Order: sequence, then C-alpha cells, then structure tokens
Amino acid sequence: MQANRASGKVVRIGGASGFWGDSAVAAEQLVNGVTGGARIDYLVFDYLAELTMAILASARAKKPELGYATDFVDVAMKSVLPVLGRHGIKVVSNAGGINPRGCADALAKLAGEMGVSLKIAVVEGDDVSARIPALRERGLKDMFTGEPVPERILSANAYLGALPVAQALAAGADVVITGRCVDSAVTLGPLMHEFGWRAGDHDLLAAGSLAGHIIECGCQATGGLHTDWENVPDWANIGYPVIECHADGGFVVTKPDGTGGRVLAPAVAEQMLYEIGDPGAYVLPDVVCDFREVNITQEGDNRVRVTGARGKPPTDSYKVSATYMDGYRCAGTLVIIGIDAAAKARRTGEAILERTRGMFRKLGLPDYSAAHVEVIGAETSYGPHARTGASREVMMRVAVNHASKQALEIFAREIAPAGTSWSPGTTGPALARPSASPLIKQFAFTLPKREIKIGFAMGGETTEVEVPLGGASLVQTVPDAADGSSSAAGSRNVPLVRLAWARSGDKGNISNIGVIARKPEYLPIIQGALTPAAVKAYFAHLVRGEVVRYALPGIHACNFLLYDALDGGGTASMRMDPLGKGMAQMLLDMPVAVPEALARELEK
Repeated sequence: MQANRASGKVVRIGGASGFWGDSAVAAEQLVNGVTGGARIDYLVFDYLAELTMAILASARAKKPELGYATDFVDVAMKSVLPVLGRHGIKVVSNAGGINPRGCADALAKLAGEMGVSLKIAVVEGDDVSARIPALRERGLKDMFTGEPVPERILSANAYLGALPVAQALAAGADVVITGRCVDSAVTLGPLMHEFGWRAGDHDLLAAGSLAGHIIECGCQATGGLHTDWENVPDWANIGYPVIECHADGGFVVTKPDGTGGRVLAPAVAEQMLYEIGDPGAYVLPDVVCDFREVNITQEGDNRVRVTGARGKPPTDSYKVSATYMDGYRCAGTLVIIGIDAAAKARRTGEAILERTRGMFRKLGLPDYSAAHVEVIGAETSYGPHARTGASREVMMRVAVNHASKQALEIFAREIAPAGTSWSPGTTGPALARPSASPLIKQFAFTLPKREIKIGFAMGGETTEVEVPLGGASLVQTVPDAADGSSSAAGSRNVPLVRLAWARSGDKGNISNIGVIARKPEYLPIIQGALTPAAVKAYFAHLVRGEVVRYALPGIHACNFLLYDALDGGGTASMRMDPLGKGMAQMLLDMPVAVPEALARELEK
C-alpha cells in the first residue's frame, strides 16, 4: 500500500442511510452522537438501489419536479441542518437520483427557510438518456441478457465515481448531491479530498471503496442482518455505522456511544461479501478492487479493524443502468385458515387465474405476460426443502403482468369474490381491490468514459472534472476449485449454520451468497460440502444458470454467484424475495457431513 501522507490524521464518516426508506433516526443519531469522545466529520447517505431508480423514474414520469429521494430533504436534512455547521460536519449523498438539481433546489429552499447558509454542489453527467436513440442505432445490447435496447426507456444513468465528489469538496462545498454514482463513492470522495489520494493510488482507492462498501447499507455493519442475530442487543436503538479512516487506507468500524446493536468482526465480514460478485475483481469507476486478502479483526468492544484491500487500474468504461416501461403489474392476497390451508390457497390462486383468463378471451384481450402463485407460510421459497407439513394458516399471493391496465383491473376485481365462492376459511385483514402499477424494469450496458462529460455545479458555476481515460482490461478471478475435505465413515450431518455465517443479496438476476467459516479449520469442510454443483442442486427449484464459487483466504470465506436465480431480479421478478435476501438463510439449513467428534462439539 502507498505511503502514509498524513500520519495520525483520522477522518470519521457516519453512514446514515442504506436505502431510500431507512430509519429517520439515523442522521440525528450520528450528528449529535460521539464515538470515543469524537464527532463525525462527514455524514453520508446512500439511497440508490437499482430498484430505487425504477421507483424514481416512475415518480418523475408523474411529476417532473420529483425523481429524487425526498426523505433526504424533508426528513434527514431537516432534522440536522441547524447543527451541521456548528459541528463542522459536511454531507455527501446520492439522493439526487435522476433529478439531482431538483434535490439541490429543494434543500436550498429548506435551508433558506431555516436561516442556514449552505454551499451545495451538484455532481452532473450521469444522465445519458438523451443518447439512447443513437445507442440503439449502434446496436447496443444489455450486458447481461444480450437483448436489444427497449423502446420505452424512462431513464439511463451512468454509475459515476468519487473524483467529482472530492473536487466539489475541495471547492468548498458543504453538501454534495450526486445522481447515480456507485454506493461507495459518497465515502471515497471525502477520503480522497481529506488525504490527498490520487487517481493512481489504486490500493488506497480500493481501501476507501471498501470503507464505503461497509457502511453503504447502514446498520448491516452494526449487527443488522447478522446470522447470529440473537447476539445483537437493542434493535430498536441500533447504532448506525461510523468508520475511523487513516491515510494508509486502514479503518475501524464502530458506532456512536450508547447506541444499540453490536459491531462484530463476522458481521462486518458478512457485509464485505454483500453483493460484491468476484471478490478479486470488484469493478468500480475509480478502481478494480481485490478483497481476497482483506483482514477483519475484533479490536475491542464495538470496534473492528479492516486492512489489506488491494487495487488495480480501473476499466475505461462506466456501467449504465437504464429503466424502461414493460406494461403493468398487479398482485392480490388472501388469508386462508384451516385444514390443508396451503393446498386450498394454491387452488384459489389458480382459480383466479383460470377465471380471468376466460374473461380475457371473451373480451379479445391477450393472456398475462407472466403469472405467479405463491403460498406464504408454506415455505414456498424452500421448494423441496420445505418443512411445514400441514400448514393451517397461510397467505395466498398471486402476481400478474399484462400489457393492458384494463386487463389488470379485471384481475383486481376477481380477488375478493374468492371470499364467498371457494375455499372455507378464506379471509383477510382487508379485501380492497389491489391497484395495477407500471412495471418498470432495468436494462444495463457500458459506455466508454471518454463519451461522458462529468462535472459539478455550485453557486451558479459549473466545473468540469477530468477523469483518467486510460483503462485497463478487466481480468476476472479464477473461480475456487478447492475440493476441501469429504465426508467419511463416522460422520453425520449438521446444518451449515453450525459451521458458518452467511449473507446474501443480488446483482440483477444474480444471487450473491457470502459464506464465512466460524473457525479457519471449518473452511475445508465447507468447501467439500458446498461445491458449486452441490449448491446448484440445493437451489435447483430457483436457479436456472451456473453457480460459481470464489475464495477469500483473508477471512476464511467463499463467495457464491448463482446466475439466473432471481426470476429476472428486482422489479422484473415476481417472487416474494426478488432480491435474494433470504437465500443465505436457506443455504444455512443445508446439511453438511462432519466427523462425529466435531458434531458433538458443535452441539455443546
């Protein structure tokens, strides 16, 4: 790693939002709290999951002045604006969504009403929607599916990096608002500014990106979603993450004093693996990160040190996420109680579909473009691994897509009649008709950096930001082929959760499951049992593509990518778990053969 240029300096950054919809308590907690006697220097917010971009596109289509995360202004900033200047805290947020200028205008108006002087910078250049017709003419294809550009594109935004954020801060901004940027850039930008890290300091940029990645999902770094959830106290008052960053790239993960939750090394390791794909080639606009040899150690109570990230030169292109309209969706639910509730629920859903399809034929309407029936409470997601037996209280959910809103209005009317027509025990807390909503999906592609001009606007002036264009070819990591230890005579099965922690998430239609051995000596057993073929077989009812496994020796872990696993993923998916959040939990139930002596030890 490059030399330390500012020895002894510590920059403290608080992560106040993991997504649009995170708790309103975060900003005040981080701004007014202290960690080890010190306040934070920066408050950062991440709002823009790919699903959120689809929601913002829909909002902007209805009201042109929207298209940004309104909670950032109306809730978070409203609660802390008067004290930010007093404490010398700066703010970086990607709340701008697909309308960053609208977000900045709303914040400026609020600041004026509250009598607060604020220098607001807006990072621009990510919106490439005007170029879609020309790109369609060039024969552009989706980077995952190979499909051509859809006709009804609503938005198209490049994932920008941290360089414009750093330069806006250097120009004196108190608040930097971006549109679509990578989640970690809101953290890396302040670190580049504070420590003088340059575009060629790849190890440092990787370390700063990892720091941003750890806190970009809020409380997932402070015990939220941890496998051993029962060891995490005081959920109601859980602390939001604070990172104490040093000029050499090392950092400590902690949280405000007196808050709930718990900062634990395995929970931080879970978060490192969360949705990173290839851990040796995690591609970001500023750097390609290699996290395989990262070390994560418990330094003290609620203090976890992270070191060892490595970086390689970035590629010469940006990833672009576009949204497009693909008809409409509607979903209806009913509660079914009694003997054979699951069977009755499934028959109810199928009857609704059969009836409405008959009505469509009479009206000359086409069939649904997709339809899906699930029974909540019967472990539908588990497929052949379900253990419920005879469920006596379930919820039927039937979701449908159609090109015509009229057809879905017919569907919506035919949910409630089931309450008096078919299964005994049919009920629900409310039998109001569900509403059809636009079905907005994502389309992803890459654009050369040389074709996108970026900059920031502040105080009526726009400053262009020069981004290095000489990109390197991406070299993918060789998947893990270790066999590990195989089962032998005298062994018996235990659930994987006895041997490992795990967390899962998504990358489009790819499920990402990170598995960390509870002890280093367990890793060969895990590798022996969780081969890619075995994992694919376990999820055969959900996964249609290949399964790839990568090794992370630094934390004794494996990262699995399950392709074509989420029914299209995001808004395209019709499943209850469109983002694969529950897949790690399902995998932790997988039986693993271990020696009898170890099985007895694990039962203690």
